[in-house]
Amino acid sequence: MDRSTHTLACLFAQLGLDNNDMAIESFINKHRGIPPEVDFSKADIWSPSQADFISEAISNDSDWAEIVDIFSNLLR
Repeated sequence: MDRSTHTLACLFAQLGLDNNDMAIESFINKHRGIPPEVDFSKADIWSPSQADFISEAISNDSDWAEIVDIFSNLLR
């Protein structure tokens, strides 16, 4: 299994989001406050394809899982 290390910028690009530092900071500030009881992939900020990617990354423990978890913590 590929255990490449991905960055937050890489994850944003994978999700089809602007991935420069200012855009990442803005996104986090805008969407911060997802309650801990809400499944991260089911938060209402995702498109269906983004939600699928996040869900699969976590459930398959893919090489994206660690950065998705970090991102989830930043938005909580």
